Amino acid sequence: MEFTLEKWHMGFKESLQKHADNPRVAENLRNHFPSPYTLEDAKRWILFCEENEGLTQIVRAIVVNGQAIGSIGVLFKNDVYLKTAELGFWLAEPFWHKGIITTAIKPMCDLAFANRDLVRIYAEAFAQNIGSRKALQKAGFELEGILKKNVFKNGRIMDSCIYALVK
Repeated sequence: MEFTLEKWHMGFKESLQKHADNPRVAENLRNHFPSPYTLEDAKRWILFCEENEGLTQIVRAIVVNGQAIGSIGVLFKNDVYLKTAELGFWLAEPFWHKGIITTAIKPMCDLAFANRDLVRIYAEAFAQNIGSRKALQKAGFELEGILKKNVFKNGRIMDSCIYALVK
């Protein structure tokens, strides 16, 4: 499926709200991703992305037919982790299992490596999130370990998996 990666802007706020407002999306993300996802949440996210672009992160909307259907970004670490960044992403449910995230990971990592003196980009996926785990592996990330009982989400304690791409 064809898509583009574009900088976030307020023109995406309605499609962001529409596609992010799904508990099945939120169940695989950290709690700071709200559910339900309101128009105010969408505005707040877009402003955050605009204000921090290139400073602490590089984040792109995943766009199909002019609609933001997901997000992918690299968050830069600091202190002793200065040469490390964390990759994060989500995608609207109707677009799952179409290879979009797998395809989007490489250009995002290339962009991050080109703009920062990084040696490592890692991603953490909940162990039961098989789709994200497969996307990371197909994109060249290697499983480094499973963190037992690492996540508490929706009343459940779960394992998480750390994947990394190193230069």
